[in-house]
Amino acid sequence: MTTTAINLQSVQKVIGLGAVSSTQALARGLARMETHGTLILACQQNASFDRYGKPFPASEGGIYFTLILKPGKEIELTSLTRAMQNAITDTLKNVFELKTKITEDGDILTWDKAGRNYKKIAGILVEENESGAYLLGAGIFINNKLPAIFKSSCITLKSIIGSDTSKELFLDDVLNNFWKEYSFI
Repeated sequence: MTTTAINLQSVQKVIGLGAVSSTQALARGLARMETHGTLILACQQNASFDRYGKPFPASEGGIYFTLILKPGKEIELTSLTRAMQNAITDTLKNVFELKTKITEDGDILTWDKAGRNYKKIAGILVEENESGAYLLGAGIFINNKLPAIFKSSCITLKSIIGSDTSKELFLDDVLNNFWKEYSFI
């Protein structure tokens, strides 16, 4: 049996921020000058919206990022969405043994035992910038507190497992999973 090492692409640069209006909005302005694999990462977003223009709860404790991709070829936005969805669900399933569902519009749901239904734990937003870059945004509810208005439809990982999770280790696993998926697009 032979083992083949796969040289996967990886994050080339990290722009880490405390609070920002939206990592996606910031990426739109930076996409032209930043390189492929630039990760814009924020502790919280103060004015983030989902793909329908509705407010997205992005308080301290979650993971919020936009990855700038410049693959040098045309890629379907649905392929990038699916790759990130799979990356996040793989982490939730393999590390935390959670039941998940992927929606067609970019959300990731997980089973809430207490509520006996699926609730949103993450959202994906992908767009192509006028500069030709792809902006792959994600928000994942990890250790944050959700506003009361979102508690019937959203859930955090902390509320499911009962303790804080390392955001850094979670993000590392998600990105490792993503680059594996991305290599097949």
